[in-house]
Amino acid sequence: MNLHLLPKENSKASVWSGGLTYEYMIYPKTANYADRDFTFRISSATIEKEPSEFTQFKGYHRYLVMLDNQLHVEINKEKKEYKQYEIMEFNSDDEVTSYTKGIDFNWMVSEKTSHHKLKVTDGNQSCNAQIVLLFSLHTAVIKINEKSYDLKSYDLLVIENPEKENITLHFSDKCLFGILDF
Repeated sequence: MNLHLLPKENSKASVWSGGLTYEYMIYPKTANYADRDFTFRISSATIEKEPSEFTQFKGYHRYLVMLDNQLHVEINKEKKEYKQYEIMEFNSDDEVTSYTKGIDFNWMVSEKTSHHKLKVTDGNQSCNAQIVLLFSLHTAVIKINEKSYDLKSYDLLVIENPEKENITLHFSDKCLFGILDF
């Protein structure tokens, strides 16, 4: 089992049409966002323009969570509203227009990936997924199999678990909890 603690301040910024995006992790490490050859990508973005058109591309499922605001969007011309920390799921080739400024969490997963799920939790969790992602919404202590990790707001902890060992997790505060199996 390999753990990767990825603090917000270490993420690299790049420009998208509506603001900045900060990449935490792309998997595998040899993948390139521009080539669209990744299994998954975890990022956070600023939405600085109203309206903003989300980047479209085929072959990916997306999870998006507003970190500091609610979200007013149109998905394929249908108006929707999401509360802060409510998970929005959509296909990357959907037409998505945001009418909200703010900061989001974004997880893109290849449609070739068999199993993935994201939820908000502050309780105990057990899993044996090949990839586990933990994104802190506030300062939090996350205990993984009895070992504690201190995370600041918007830090990411990714567990690679190729042997699918059982993992027990405890959260001191709300976090995004994602699992993925290939």
